[in-house]
Formats: sequence, C-alpha cells, structure tokens
Amino acid sequence: MGVAPVGYLVRKAGKAGVLAVAREHENGAGLGEPVLFDTSVAHCARVYDYWLGGKDNFAADRAAAEQAIRDCPDIVPTARANRSFLARTVQFLAADAGIRQFLDIGTGIPTDNNTHDVAQAVAPDSRIVYVDNDPLVLVHARALLASHPDGATAYAEADLRDPGRILDLAAGLLDFRRPMAVLLLAILHHVDDEDDPHKIVATLMNAVPPGSYLVLSHPASDIGSAAAAKMAQGLNEIMAEKITARDRPTVARFFDGLGLVAPGLVRVSEWRPPADADAGFPAAIWAGVARK
Repeated sequence: MGVAPVGYLVRKAGKAGVLAVAREHENGAGLGEPVLFDTSVAHCARVYDYWLGGKDNFAADRAAAEQAIRDCPDIVPTARANRSFLARTVQFLAADAGIRQFLDIGTGIPTDNNTHDVAQAVAPDSRIVYVDNDPLVLVHARALLASHPDGATAYAEADLRDPGRILDLAAGLLDFRRPMAVLLLAILHHVDDEDDPHKIVATLMNAVPPGSYLVLSHPASDIGSAAAAKMAQGLNEIMAEKITARDRPTVARFFDGLGLVAPGLVRVSEWRPPADADAGFPAAIWAGVARK
C-alpha cells in the first residue's frame, strides 16, 4: 500500500479562470486512479489531526493518539499550541514582513487557519505550496486548493528527506528570485539523525533569496517531561514515522546563518502569545522564526 498517484497539484483562480496542473507520480497513474494507503498503521499527520479535534483519521491513528494522551496528557494542548504558533507566524510574515510566498512542508490534513487562509486574509495575492507525504492529505487537497482568486495554492507530494524534489516541485508556483517563508512545523522530529536534518534545512534555505524566513518548531527533549519521553517511546513502537526529540542547542543549529526575530528561540507557547494565553503552560516544543 502507500501508493499515491498524483505528485503535484496546483490551482490558480484569476481573470483567466481556473488552471489545474497535475504532475503524475512515477507509476504513471492518472488523476482518476484511486489513492491507496494502509489504514492499519498510524501516521503522524492523522494522529496530529485527532489531537486537533479533526475527523480525518482511522482506528489505528486514534489508538496511537489515545495512547499518547495517556502517556502524556499535555500532548493535546501542546499540539494546539503549535497550531496556534503557525497562525501567529504567518500573520506576522504576511502583515509585518511583507512575505507573499510560503513553502509549508509537513502541512498535514487541512483544518482551521491553514497557511493560505491566514496569509491571503492579509494579502490576497499570496502564493502557497503545501508539501506532505501522506496520501490522505492528497485526498483532502481540494480544501488546500481553495485559493483566493488573486493568489494561488498548490499541493506537492514529497518527503522532507528529499529537499531537491521539494524545491523542484515548489518552483512550479513560487518564484525563487523573491523572498519566501519556509515553514517546518513539528516535522523535523520525524527525520532521524542519520538523515542529517540540519543539512536538509540548510539545503532548503540555501535555495531561497535573502529576505526569506525560516519558521520552525520542534519537540523538545530538555523541557523536563518524563511523560513526553514515554509518549515518544510508545509512538515509536506503533507508528510508521519515528520521533526524535532534540534539545535547545540542537534545535538552535537549524537557524545557523540566519537572524532570529524577537523573542528568539522559545517554547512554542511563548512566541508572541496572545494576551489571553496561558503563560504557565509548559509546551514541550522549541519554536522560532529567523530571517535570511
């Protein structure tokens, strides 16, 4: 199982109407072919969807998510804090930094306040490419492709371990001569050390021009929670994607050569929180935004 027929979709609505482009997967299947995936194995995007209160998940995903909640009851508010961080950073980038292009890698299943929803509410001409490797996300690509008429959104099926493919696909919609934001929210912990996640991030950032931004969040191994470690161990036993939490100095290295914007690298709940946020919530995720 795990075969996804369509590698790239983009829809742009404008005065000329709607343009749909598809780059087929290497298996040669067409748009009319079914998307196949193994629902008996939990997948990170669908587990995360469950924690966010979504319904696009299966029994294996729900079982893994519930086990994680038993091991670490803070995981649900932590996941939601990470989602809130996404909305706040995209708002900052679109409204304050003037960014009009977004490459959102590991986007997951559509929910409220998707990147294009937030960006295009500020700047309708914003262009967004979403990237994920879960075929179920492809099934929901229509929701991702609901762009504002002045802008455009796209979906690319690719794995973060192949940044060259991601860049090639993104170039179908994004202009790499202009600044953009690269979003890597709660995804790099699924890349093992042997796959060199720091090199992956460097490859992505080397491809974008000065004035671009990196937005990154990463589960922490040093925000003292034995429960979080137990949760990660349990998920690693049943989930296809393994989890590697990392400490603050290791996460900080992802921003090498970039300038962190205030407040720097902090817990995800501490990055420019809304006035009514729970300042005492110990979200075990490091997060930051930096400019090239």
